[in-house]
Parts: sequence; structure tokens; C-alpha cells
Amino acid sequence: MATYKESVGTAVQNIAGDTGAVTGQLWYDSSDSEFKYKYQAYGNAWSTGNSLNTGRVAMGNAGTQTAGLAFGGNVPPNTAATEQYDGTSWTEVNDLNTARNSLGSNGTQTSALGYGGSISPNQQNESWNGTSWTEVGDLNTARDSFNGAGADNTSALAFGGEPPNDGIANTESWNGSSWTEVNDLNTGTRKGGGTGTATAALAAGGQISTSQVRNTESWNGTNWTSVADLNTAKNSMGTSGTNTAGLWFGGNTGSVTAQTESWNGSIWTETTDMAIARDLIGGTGSQTAALGFGGSGATSSTEEWNAGINLGAWYTGGTMNTAKKVLGGFGTQTSALAFGGETPGESRTAKTESYNGTSWSEVNDLSSGKEQLTGVGTDNTSGLAFGGEIPPGAVTGQTESWNGSVWTEVNDLNTARSDLASCGTKTAALAFGGFTTANVANNETWNGTNWTEVGDLNTARRAFGGAGTNTAALAFGGYTTTEVANTESWNGSNWTEVNDLPEVMNSNAGAGTQTAALSIGGGTPRTKSWNGTNWSNDSQMNTPRGSLAADGTQAAAIAIGGSPPNTGATELWDGTGFITKTITTTTDEGGQLWQKHINTV
Repeated sequence: MATYKESVGTAVQNIAGDTGAVTGQLWYDSSDSEFKYKYQAYGNAWSTGNSLNTGRVAMGNAGTQTAGLAFGGNVPPNTAATEQYDGTSWTEVNDLNTARNSLGSNGTQTSALGYGGSISPNQQNESWNGTSWTEVGDLNTARDSFNGAGADNTSALAFGGEPPNDGIANTESWNGSSWTEVNDLNTGTRKGGGTGTATAALAAGGQISTSQVRNTESWNGTNWTSVADLNTAKNSMGTSGTNTAGLWFGGNTGSVTAQTESWNGSIWTETTDMAIARDLIGGTGSQTAALGFGGSGATSSTEEWNAGINLGAWYTGGTMNTAKKVLGGFGTQTSALAFGGETPGESRTAKTESYNGTSWSEVNDLSSGKEQLTGVGTDNTSGLAFGGEIPPGAVTGQTESWNGSVWTEVNDLNTARSDLASCGTKTAALAFGGFTTANVANNETWNGTNWTEVGDLNTARRAFGGAGTNTAALAFGGYTTTEVANTESWNGSNWTEVNDLPEVMNSNAGAGTQTAALSIGGGTPRTKSWNGTNWSNDSQMNTPRGSLAADGTQAAAIAIGGSPPNTGATELWDGTGFITKTITTTTDEGGQLWQKHINTV
């Protein structure tokens, strides 16, 4: 057997920990007495794009992720509105000649078709040249609730639809001037999805009567052939891609879903869900770069799909001595402090623990047990703790300063409250939102001595995330009378509403800056990443949880404690997405083979 050095070109290095370990190569961690290697995490993700100008359902669509087209649909009432997407924002352009919804569509942003639709139903066909719509040759069969395929406004395929409610199998081909009836689908459906071209199309899902179906058929230019079914029966989904590389997202399985499935020409595979569940959604693009927009409730929300991208990764740190939730915390991955919170049995605690990058140690307690508090600080030697709840229902404005050894009481918040968010440092902090006897929007800034009331949040809320400094902050998520996705940006004087989180949440925590933040936990396993304009979904935590503490940067964050159930788990975030894997040498055959290989070094 060849040695590791002969195979790879270098010998196995002996490293204490992982500092200096090279990605893609094996090393021996002498601290843990284990062989390890590090690799890049890749994955698929939906991220939030800018909203449509007109929220709607059941619209036509064409184009790519960076050059999309949305037209028609129902607001209500039916609309003729047409909008173009440039990869960043939607712009209104010339309307369809006839307002309608549930129409067939295909093409590009500069060469598209919209045909049929729900206004009787109808046979009308309109061609888009990048500037305006022109009526051209009608369909042979009037229909709505169907889809189409085609490269541009000179070549298309229309299939399925209704009436009747059972669905039809009719298929028609467009040559740039007229529609011709060609061979029918094997199974007539309505509200199905379609993508591809006039000579190589894919049809999947839909309804027969009131039942969702999984049927998938592939078109070769002459005939439809039944192929492997969707994993989940559904209708009214968004679609993108080709007949050998497709993406189906959202839809209705009996209830609205966020599910996404990917087609490789042979089988369907479930992949990362959309952030927002919806049906009657618009969709366009490819299997690796898609766009989903509009849908249920006439939403204007847009999401962008990217496949095979580098993702950040969570890895496990040392566990706290005391499991707890709704605690405060601040610091870095190698120097953090956790304090207060609620331990199992709903007991408020004053316990404080200090983290050195490897393990937690108990240090001096807060002045009193409290939960639902927050704090700010640079590391485990310098910070503030403020707000919270002491006995049940009794909120506090108490502020305590930490010098690395003891807590000292300093001037209180002007507004006593619990479940607030914060950001900043020991000498320049911001405290915003929270709960008194109701949710509040109050915002206060700390100058190292006193708290001063400044401009309030636009949305009063509690149990949400915050990031940044006292002059450049971000607030996101939380609870009003329900969970919200609202995101607001602070410029030192005012809060401004910006793009929402991809999904509603509360009890989340934040890390990072106003332009590079993370939303962590909050009942959702996926981490959300903010680039200064939009949020995107990133990797899952190893232990999904809410009511946790977090701090650090978008590249290197720390998440501490939380629930349910109460936990002392600590996780560390590597924004570059490198995962460290331990080679098992005792429990699996692969590991044993590696061990034999290594022993020949």
C-alpha cells in the first residue's frame, strides 16, 4: 500500500488544534489525539431579492435570474402589469393588452409569449419584443391554469390546463405565427408545472379533479413519455430549468408549501426549501440560478436560488457548566462571557461564565438573578449587562459593568424592559425595543456613563436580533402580536425599514455589523446572512434553538445556550465555510482503512 506522503505529496503533520492546518489535507491533532481534515462546505440556498412593484398570484413569467419578466396575474382584480428584473430590482414596463391570470408563458426578457388565461378562459396570444406586447395568433384550445415551454416568442409549447376541472391533455406547438395541435400528454392535468423548449419540455405535478398529482412527463419534440414522479404531489408551483435539469419550488400539496425539488433527467431530489411557503408563484431561470416571485396572498416577495455555492459552517465549541435560555452574552469565539438566564425548572440565575475558546469557567455572579436580559462587550474582560426580568412580570433597567473580574452597578436604562436587543461596546452601546407591559419601540444610547433616549424603532417588538454599533445598527425579526421578519437600519439618528428576513421569526440572536450581519437561531435551523442589502439562507446550526445569546462577526460568530430544551451548547461559526472532520478509526471500515494507510507513513 502506498503511504500518505506518496499519495498526497506531504507527510501527515502534527498540529495542536487546527491552527495552520491546510484545507484538503489530513493532519494529526495532538490536542485531541485524533486524525482530522478540513473541507469547504457547499450547498444550495434561497436568498431574498427586492420585491415586485405589484404583488400578485398566477402570473406569466420568462427570462433568467438576472433578466426576468413577470406579467399579468391577479392582485385582485386581474392585472396586465408587466415588470422586468435586472438581478437587483423590478421595473414597470408596458402592460399586456389584456389583463388576465393563470396564463401560459415562455421566453426571455426581450422575446416572450403570454397565451390563454383566466378571463373566460381565453385563447388570446401576445408576443413581447422587449418593449411592447402585440396580439398574434390565438391558441386552438381556450384554457387557463396551465404552463408552457419555449426559448422565445417564435417557438413554444402549450400543454394541459382547464376547463374542465379534471384537466386536459391537449398540447399545441407555436412556430412564430400559428399554433398547431400535436400529440397530447399521457395524463391530462391542470395547474401543473412546465419548463424547457418546444422540442424538449418537461411537465410535472398538477391536479386531476381536486387531487394533487406527482406525474412527470418528458417531451422529445414528438411524443410525451412518462418518467419518474415528483417526490410530493403538488400543484401551482414555480419552475425553472430544462427537461433534463429542472427545479420545481413552492406550490400546494393540500396546503401551501416551500418545498423545492431538483430534476436531473432521471429522478427528483428534495433540496433546500424556499424561505416563504407559497403557491400560484412565478418562476424562471435555470436549475442552478432561479427566480421565484409573487404567489399566495398576492405577495410581492422575490427569492433568488443559487446552487453549489460556498456556505458558512457551524462547529461545536465547549459546553457551558449550566444549561440555560434567555441569557445575555457578548465577546468573540476565543473570549466570551455568558450571564443570567433561566435554568431548567424556570429558575432565574445570576451565574456568569467566561469562555477562553475551549472551555467555560464560572466567575463572579451578577448582582441578582435575571432573565431576558442582554449585553454588549468586546471580550470576556469588558462589557455591560442591562435590562431583563427579575421576579416574574417585574422588568428592570438595571445596568451592570464587567471589568474582567466583577460586576459593578452603573446608571440604569431610562425605560426598564426585558427581551430587548442591543449592540456596541462597554463605552458606546445601543438598547432597542423590548417589553414592559407591552412591546416597546424605545431606543437608548450609552456613552459610558448615562443612557439617553434617541429615535425609536418603527416597529415595537420584543425577542429579536441586533447587530452593529451605537451609530450604525441593524434590528431584525421579533414578536409584535405575531412573529415578524421586519428589518430596520440605524444611522445614529433614525431607524429606516429595509429588506425583511426571508421568513418570520422571534427569539433569534444577532452578530456582526450593520452591513455584514448574521441572524442566528430563533426556531429556524438555518442561519441568515445579511450583505447590507438582502438576507440569504446559510448553513444550519448543529443544535437548532431560540432564546440564545450570540456575538462576533459575520465571518467568526459564537452562539451560546438557548432552548428547547435548555442547553449549554456553544457553537462557533466559520463564515468561510470550512468544516473539520474527525477520521474515525474504531467505528467504521473507512476509518480503519485510513488508519492502516496513515500507519505506513
